[in-house]
Amino acid sequence: MAEGLRERKKRQTRQYISDVATGLFLERGFDAVTIAEIAEAAEVSVNTVYNYFPAKEDLFFDRSKGLLDRLSRFVRGRAAGESAAAAVLRELREEVEAVSPRVGLIEGYDRFMRVVHGASALKARLWYMQHEIHANLEQTLREETGAPATDPLPGLMAGQIGWVHQSLMGWIAQQMIEGRKPAEASREALVLLDEMEELLGEKVLNYAVRAGD
Repeated sequence: MAEGLRERKKRQTRQYISDVATGLFLERGFDAVTIAEIAEAAEVSVNTVYNYFPAKEDLFFDRSKGLLDRLSRFVRGRAAGESAAAAVLRELREEVEAVSPRVGLIEGYDRFMRVVHGASALKARLWYMQHEIHANLEQTLREETGAPATDPLPGLMAGQIGWVHQSLMGWIAQQMIEGRKPAEASREALVLLDEMEELLGEKVLNYAVRAGD
């Protein structure tokens, strides 16, 4: 369905507010910028900012909205004969090989992470997001395997698979903070993924294998 004029205007306004806020956060830090200052810089009212972004943290993490179901999407899209862990490892390798911004392999990502490290509210939100990723993945694994609600295995598996993703993202973020080039870091990240795969047990690597046709 074609986007209407009203919807397009709202989307553009939302994006503009987000872009203005991101620029201010990167320049001055998260805690030093107020909603009123963002509204003034974006030439909108404070109420308009809150209409689009209920909390200041939502402004900063606006571009991360696809992250929460990311691992679940990888698992649901796995090929016949492929396990949940294998699908996640494959998808992450493809993104690392492509030097994708989705895994933080982009110039300027260090500035983003420095803002996070400098604000307790952002670190708390990041922790919450990681919890949501885990909960979504656990539910997906439960649905994909037909495991009952009392079975702890989907949660345990989600923890192991999520560890790979979280460890990779944390390592890349640290490399970017240290001034590494994305292409250079991507090569070492592939080695890291191989090492993490070796650390996963056979039970994890063979869990939730999709049946063939």
